[in-house]
Amino acid sequence: MSVIIGIDVGGSTTKIVGYTAQTKLISMLKVEAADPLTSAYGALGKFINENNLALTDVKQIILTGVGSALFKQNIYGIPTSFVDEFKAIGLGGLALSRKKEGLVVSMGTGTAFVRAGKKGIFHIGGSGVGGGTVVGLCSQLCGVKSFHTVVRLAEQGTLHKVDLNIGDISPRAISTLSKETTASNFGKMEDGLQPADLAAGVLNMVFQTVGMMAVFACRNESMKDVILTGTLSQVPLAAKVFQALHKMHGIHFIIPKNAIYATATGAALSYLYKQEKIK
Repeated sequence: MSVIIGIDVGGSTTKIVGYTAQTKLISMLKVEAADPLTSAYGALGKFINENNLALTDVKQIILTGVGSALFKQNIYGIPTSFVDEFKAIGLGGLALSRKKEGLVVSMGTGTAFVRAGKKGIFHIGGSGVGGGTVVGLCSQLCGVKSFHTVVRLAEQGTLHKVDLNIGDISPRAISTLSKETTASNFGKMEDGLQPADLAAGVLNMVFQTVGMMAVFACRNESMKDVILTGTLSQVPLAAKVFQALHKMHGIHFIIPKNAIYATATGAALSYLYKQEKIK
């Protein structure tokens, strides 16, 4: 078997995606470790073991992500190359969503906005608001440092105790804004708030901020589809927030299956697409 592997090396989490040379998906998985090198090598070993492969079955490894710069040589003697992270985000987002064009939003520690389509793939900007914001604020507000714990906690929270809505300051809707529209994140802050309420408020603020930045970017780029990728896209509250933004602004927010593997998918496909063009 001739296997092409894309690896997205993060700070502590590595995602890995494998394809055959005929662009058939083999599997996807992720591994968490204390550092990028350990995480990446662990992910590769786990991938090979779980798919009953040998090192000789792997034809090419393509690395991307912030941790990829730590690799200075071929991995286990396997030809290893690198691809720009924004290109990988764009290719992976389009492939998983089966769209020909769109704004691919990668929600990781921070957030990247990548325009992808027939005219090419371009990084049009980014924001420091992302998963790192969630973990940082919740560590101080809720006493919780684990992202997974924050998500579980937020599911038990009540947003209207934290955020100020239009209905709190006006007896009726304002122009096109319903009474449920957020007027101010953390603008209400009722007495007796619980950590779960604060966690819900933090996640809601991050999703609304990222969502509105995507709306503005789409207007500037004349696009209607936003493809959401990255770990944050899997948080249950995300779908609810982005659906509300769709109703308000007419922008289609798409969370494709396996969205957390978009960048690793794009890394592998960057090699496979190149081989197809050579043929």
